[in-house]
Amino acid sequence: MFVTDANYGFPLIRSIARRVGNHGKRIEDFILVGLSYGKGDTPEYSRRRDYTPTRRAGMASDMPGREAKFGEAEGYRHFLADEVFPLIEANYRADMRRKVFVGHSYGSLLGVDILLNAPTMFDHYILGSPSLWFDNKVMFKREKIFAAAHKDLPANIYFAAGAFETIRPGTNNPRYLANDDDDMLRDLRTFTAALASRHYPSLHVKTEVIADEDHLTVFPAIITRGLQWALPPKPAPH
Repeated sequence: MFVTDANYGFPLIRSIARRVGNHGKRIEDFILVGLSYGKGDTPEYSRRRDYTPTRRAGMASDMPGREAKFGEAEGYRHFLADEVFPLIEANYRADMRRKVFVGHSYGSLLGVDILLNAPTMFDHYILGSPSLWFDNKVMFKREKIFAAAHKDLPANIYFAAGAFETIRPGTNNPRYLANDDDDMLRDLRTFTAALASRHYPSLHVKTEVIADEDHLTVFPAIITRGLQWALPPKPAPH
């Protein structure tokens, strides 16, 4: 299992897996790989650069003296395939035929980018609150391009987002999103509907909206449900 934003994703998954997994009785045991940020980078600088699919201008950098960078998801995908995967396979008892990708927000956007460029790179995708608003919703355009060129999309995907990750006009509740362009629930529903309309024979998608959760609180619930979906316990031997 490969998780983006490892500074918080790795300890969270490790803790939930230990609690929920009960030594393989509730979920299958797995090897967890945390994908860290670039050495010397702030988390925001690194994830903006490595997890986004296109270049974007007009955003300030959080690292003085360094221009903000975006759009290097393709290079990061090749880094995973060419350097990370061989390293894990050579040093751990990993079944590389059963790789699971986990991402949230920008990390989930990276997962969607991998899905539309190299879907069999992972066997299961746990994609929480994907930032489909990025660069004028560029992933919607890429989904159409993929559909025009392919008859199948072989992938198992668990999409999830919090119920507060939408716009609620007139509310004073700060947990709802404020910018209509960033309505993550609306974008997720539109994107999954587009995938469903293609009738790909090898695509299996589960989508959940998790009640009482917002963008900052939903990730633990996504991990708990995603682990149970991707790695159910093996049947006990007779």
